[in-house]
Amino acid sequence: MKLIIAILQSRDFANLRNDLMEKGYPVTLLSSSGGFLKGGNSTVLIGIEEKEVPSVLEIIETNCQRRAKVNTPPTMGNLKSGSEIPVEVAVGGATVFVIDVDQFIKM
Repeated sequence: MKLIIAILQSRDFANLRNDLMEKGYPVTLLSSSGGFLKGGNSTVLIGIEEKEVPSVLEIIETNCQRRAKVNTPPTMGNLKSGSEIPVEVAVGGATVFVIDVDQFIKM
């Protein structure tokens, strides 16, 4: 057994959940926070057989793609250093951990 833990942008969760459920993979959602741009995150737990890992990773990659976002860095007090110029940054995607599971019990 494997446990996949995927941290993704909250806006990607609905499509990911629907795609996983459609293909027979149950999903547990944990709300989470943090990240570079302080956007909403979702942490997804998926318990699967080892042979299913490549399929689930493909579904995650399809539904959690990186995209560009324009961000204006905060200014430092009254200083005008040019740092208020909007910067394009990459957001989205997913951070995924695949962990061995000794026991998987449904009660």
